[in-house]
Amino acid sequence: MEPRINPFGHPFANKIFKQLGGAGMALADTTLPMPLQELVKIRASQINGCGGCLDMHTKEAAAAGETAVRLALVGAWREATVFTDAERAALALTEYGTRLADGYGVPDDVWNEAAQHYDEDQLLALTTLIALINAYNRLNVLLRIPAGEYKVGQYAAHV
Repeated sequence: MEPRINPFGHPFANKIFKQLGGAGMALADTTLPMPLQELVKIRASQINGCGGCLDMHTKEAAAAGETAVRLALVGAWREATVFTDAERAALALTEYGTRLADGYGVPDDVWNEAAQHYDEDQLLALTTLIALINAYNRLNVLLRIPAGEYKVGQYAAHV
């Protein structure tokens, strides 16, 4: 599969991805745990069918020490015993925040469960992360960015 447009070979797309990358860097400076951030990115990318992001974030998570079992079970987190209550709350919020088009919004009980585990700054970081990975997913799917060739840290120079 070939991309429709190579965002790193196009000046305008490069500017956009650079700005999005800056938002990602700001999230790296929060107290929201990085392993959780990768799980959120993976779950949203599964829902959105974004192979490029799944390729990237599963490899980044594994390189950061995430286990193969947890990575394999992200899509079935409700049935898996390997996630904490805080991670479950974040994954539930991720699902509702990603599936906005289904018309449910984010139910209060889902938000309240997340609020039991994360402070206000972390909740803002989490909701921003969910919005950002959804933006990346949509760009990558629309541009038809292929998956499978990503190398850990590959895009660090583009941010």
